Amino acid sequence: MTDVVLCSVDARGVATVTLNRPERNNAYNGEVINALIAGMESLAADPAVRVVVIRGNGKHFQAGADLSWLKEMGQLSPLENIEVSRRTASAIQGLTEFPKPTIALIHGGCFGGGTGIAAAADIVIASEDAIFAITEARWGVMAGIIVPHLNAAMGVRNVRRYALTCERFGAREAKEMGLVHQVCAEGGLDEAAAPVIDNLLMSAPEALAQTKRRALVEAGLDLSGSHFTELVEEHALKRQSDEAKEGLASFLEKRPPSWYPGDAT
Repeated sequence: MTDVVLCSVDARGVATVTLNRPERNNAYNGEVINALIAGMESLAADPAVRVVVIRGNGKHFQAGADLSWLKEMGQLSPLENIEVSRRTASAIQGLTEFPKPTIALIHGGCFGGGTGIAAAADIVIASEDAIFAITEARWGVMAGIIVPHLNAAMGVRNVRRYALTCERFGAREAKEMGLVHQVCAEGGLDEAAAPVIDNLLMSAPEALAQTKRRALVEAGLDLSGSHFTELVEEHALKRQSDEAKEGLASFLEKRPPSWYPGDAT
């Protein structure tokens, strides 16, 4: 079986984490979530690792949740469903709190949870072909577990637009909002990332970890136990709602959802 998340570390201590479900546009499921958590925990504990680069294999960076998998999750018991949401939230929170610098290199589609990965990374470089969308509400679910990270990255006013309309926006729009730091030519992600990585390697590892931790604390992104639990339970409950069942069914059946009244024009 092919690993759904690939991890490697070069001689400088630069780790590369590659989302590796190209046949599903790197959409996440339980296997991807668990592999991402395990991989990041291993890299955090490795003193040789100085920087982590996150990228996607294939045509797209990350297409959000695998909707077929989400439909299956809707059939779980409430406790099992909450555990799925807890693991999903832990993957994003773990990336946010990762004690070493992280760089997300984004090409192609970056949808739903993919935008959460972008918001959780310290530095985001996107190629001109990158397309973003916070798509959860379109399918009757919600992006609650990544909203704190999105708010911090792109501002609540932008989240209130794009998480409600679910519309797509390009790399340059994402840069204007703050979700992306730098836009490069298509195919130029590695070249663009090289000087950024070099600057990070020039900085002292412990100083970087302390600086990052302080920035998160002051921004309110060290989510408390009760806040984290609220995000998880709300996310899980929505996934088992009637709206979610209809939204996911409409996607799989390639039809408009029942709540769409049609184009007034």
